Amino acid sequence: MIYAMILIFVAGYVFIAMEHTIKVNKASVALLIGTLLWIIYVYLAPGTVLNVSPDAFNHYIDSHADLQHHSFAVQVRHFVIDHQILESIGDIAEMLFFLLAAMTIVELIDVHGGFTYITERITTRKKRRLLWLIGFITFFMSAVLDNLTTTIVMIMLTRRIIREPRERWLFGSIIVIAANSGGAWSPIGDVTTIMLWVKGNISAAIIPQLFLPSLVSMVIPVFIAQFLLRGSIKDETAQEEERENAELLLHMQKKDRLGILIFGVSILVLSPVFKAITHLPPFIGLLLGVSLLWIYTEILYNHKNQLSESLKLRVSKVLGRIDFSTLMFFLGILLAVDALQSAGILQQASTFMAQHLPNVYAQAYTIGLLSAVVDNVPLVAASIGMYPVVDAAAVSSMGNPAFMQNFVEDGIFWHFLAYCAGVGGSILIIGSAAGVVFMGLEKVSFGWYLKRISLIAFIGYTLGAGVYILQKAVF
Repeated sequence: MIYAMILIFVAGYVFIAMEHTIKVNKASVALLIGTLLWIIYVYLAPGTVLNVSPDAFNHYIDSHADLQHHSFAVQVRHFVIDHQILESIGDIAEMLFFLLAAMTIVELIDVHGGFTYITERITTRKKRRLLWLIGFITFFMSAVLDNLTTTIVMIMLTRRIIREPRERWLFGSIIVIAANSGGAWSPIGDVTTIMLWVKGNISAAIIPQLFLPSLVSMVIPVFIAQFLLRGSIKDETAQEEERENAELLLHMQKKDRLGILIFGVSILVLSPVFKAITHLPPFIGLLLGVSLLWIYTEILYNHKNQLSESLKLRVSKVLGRIDFSTLMFFLGILLAVDALQSAGILQQASTFMAQHLPNVYAQAYTIGLLSAVVDNVPLVAASIGMYPVVDAAAVSSMGNPAFMQNFVEDGIFWHFLAYCAGVGGSILIIGSAAGVVFMGLEKVSFGWYLKRISLIAFIGYTLGAGVYILQKAVF
């Protein structure tokens, strides 16, 4: 059954990677493999639980006296259903609530025109200067917002400025690279860093550690790509697509849009501060922020009596615009990875990597290359399962303390993994959510990106990784 679980997991990933070919939403496949793996595991557990989780199982049985007189198979079934699955769901719920709250805040800012304060201030028409400007704006924006939203906002911006599709493809490719690089150095910048942060693998200390490597991974591709551009953009703007909320924006004063932008971004930026002060899970801070922003928008609309109720985009309406299929995808993937972890498969993979790769740098770098092909969310989830966070106080008593030091909170492996998994996804257009949405919005082919951009992205990824390793060697 172990091989059946691995086969289902690998086959599921093939279908997820081929989403645009087979025309089946990847969320449905993720949910299928996530549930199937737990079904198989519940029957497999009696043969593996004492090898994989002996301490947790024995503690569970000792604390449930009513189970001690039942058969071993019954005890294991209760352990899986009442302990392992519930623990998995609890961890996953933290992640999903955080993402739901963050997506709600970003959507509220967007529908009320908050992001236009950024886009309206880009006036240059020099192609190379515009490329650098868009690269840096995307880089810093994605450190606060999720990569997906940042990519959409910036792609829409380039549509207003650049008419020629092939030139827009080049700008869009840089947006993808900058979004992935910018998300890697912030604990709230990318889904993978959010996962590591929520799980306690990293903290805000990641910012000074990864800022320079991430910046290099963005600057180098922009520097190379600029030589593919010459001259200025004609003083013509692409016709803007009509927005569903266009009439609402006509009634929004500048101070209203600016207020929502500042309020929303402040909530996102201050979420690490909230966690550091209260020690509560980050999703509590974001849900608090959503409630305050909700109240703020309700008060705002109550003062706009001249505006029709049908045009008002209150939070109750905005929630309907959230991409819940993305949340379902994460749910399915994380369920699948937890099932593999419970079955001991990830521990075996960890042992294999430790034996065949010389150090944690090589391991994380390899995971980054894999993230160009396989979605980085499950790769990071699998890595978290393979290498649990080590208690810093217990490192000295372990068999190889120098090696295990890499896996404490904010250890080298976790920081380098955050960089590699985030930036490595830029190498192929299907390697990140930002790349996939760019491919969908601009109808970019896999082959074009592979031929024109993949090598540029790979050079940036590798040089950024080298900068991180050099930082550690010097400092």
